[in-house]
Amino acid sequence: MAATVSVNGLTASGAPGRTVFEYAESLGVRVPTSCNKKGKCRECLVEIESGHDLLTPPAPEERHLRGDFRLACRTRLLDGAIGSVRCHTLRRGSLRIETESRGLDSAPAALDPAVTRVGNAILFDGTPIATGPGPIHGLAIDLGTTTVAVRLHDLESGRLVATQAFENPQRFGGSDVMARIRFDGEHGDRLLQRTLLGYLGRAIEALPVDPATIYHAVVVGNPTMRDLFFGLDVQSIGQLPYQSVTEAAWRRGDLTTTALSRTARTLRLPIHREARVEGLPLIASHVGADAAAVLLATGLFEREALGVVMDIGTNTEVIIGNRHRLLAASCPAGPAFEGGGVRCGMPALDGAIERIRLDPTGRPSIAVIGGGEPLGICGSGLVDLLAELRRADAMNAQGRLAAEEPFQVDGARGIAIDEADINELAQAKGANAAGVRALVDAFGAGFDRIERFFLAGGFSAHLDLAAARSIGLIPDLPDDRLVTVGNAALEGASIALLARSRFRALERAVQRIEHVRLEAHPRFFDLFVEGCQFEPFGRALVS
Repeated sequence: MAATVSVNGLTASGAPGRTVFEYAESLGVRVPTSCNKKGKCRECLVEIESGHDLLTPPAPEERHLRGDFRLACRTRLLDGAIGSVRCHTLRRGSLRIETESRGLDSAPAALDPAVTRVGNAILFDGTPIATGPGPIHGLAIDLGTTTVAVRLHDLESGRLVATQAFENPQRFGGSDVMARIRFDGEHGDRLLQRTLLGYLGRAIEALPVDPATIYHAVVVGNPTMRDLFFGLDVQSIGQLPYQSVTEAAWRRGDLTTTALSRTARTLRLPIHREARVEGLPLIASHVGADAAAVLLATGLFEREALGVVMDIGTNTEVIIGNRHRLLAASCPAGPAFEGGGVRCGMPALDGAIERIRLDPTGRPSIAVIGGGEPLGICGSGLVDLLAELRRADAMNAQGRLAAEEPFQVDGARGIAIDEADINELAQAKGANAAGVRALVDAFGAGFDRIERFFLAGGFSAHLDLAAARSIGLIPDLPDDRLVTVGNAALEGASIALLARSRFRALERAVQRIEHVRLEAHPRFFDLFVEGCQFEPFGRALVS
């Protein structure tokens, strides 16, 4: 029986000695490379799902890779191999990625882009950068630790033209920012940057416009993601006082802003060579440009009423305040609710269980993304499962299961949760809950005073809010105070792209935000321990 090789779900008959890159080419799958398959650029990363034993051992050029990651150009099918090899590039198209925003009641900003046209000249902030009669486009880019989302706008009308989204290909360097900081420090060739730019470049080329008509891009992300994108040294973000090089320079007075600006030419992005690529300003420490963008989208810094923004992710950002005062903090929650460290956990891909309910006998009923066979449980399903286990008294507030064995969600497929998994989820939840409570405490306000609690991000967009409240992932506030806003970071990037005055207003606003270091809060450890309990917190008393 001949071997087969599948790349991104497409299958070809195997031929000994042929590289995975060559199989991908024959199947029409584009794999990033800038060295013509010589193993020098190390950008042609693939993840091997099965059939490892049918492939040649890792080559010297692959010594930096761990786990199931290989270089497609260095990985060959062994002579005499029988069986199947399955692999995929680092852009998994079936991942559910939030690109929409909702529930934002702030007035739309007036169209005021940085890029304008005067006659045949195209100007950026009044300075000529190109000439030509064609359309003028811009990009809003949200660089998440797990996902990347892109919007293409017509800058003369403000119209949304298209969107693109894909899994962040940097995950070969680790699932959280600290792992990527370590990886980048150990490998001085900017591989994380080059890999991301390669995949982003292909996403841009897939947009329905000539890339040369794109003259502006606004990029948001946490400090590590943003600065890796721009090729900056991120090692200082991973050690006390956890400041990016731009934040440190701004605090010394060497810079007037933590925003960044480069030409597309210097970043090798396939848009107009003189296009400006800007990173929104950082707030402080691990509270980055994505949190600043959410602040812009919600208008929290201009509201009279007290509000809170919580963007749940591997690094959760929380901001509390109004137009008079703003406080911000970051919560190192980790990737548990995105599938990391949990035996049955997985990203929101096809096959992930996203909804779970237990009937009176404790039997689960499930809903699966894509409607096929279940492969694991994504974040929203994990929240449902924990809430249902508590409701059915199958788990206590400390995360101990009533039964001695793991709880079976689908025993036939080995999908289950045990107390070690629950502990991972408890710690992630505990960090988030402690961050919110510490920030509310530092502001000097009770939960009763919070008029709007904005939940941002793709994970929050698919939460069952009642389930999330019942286990203490979010505060126990009334429904009319909880607002799920979707990808508000991407929305904020769009606003900054389309309205230069709003970009400048945000630059001023972030400079007055007070950063709260959670590790220095006198009660943080106690709040964290309490936050690990699976029970409600922060109930607002409503008269």
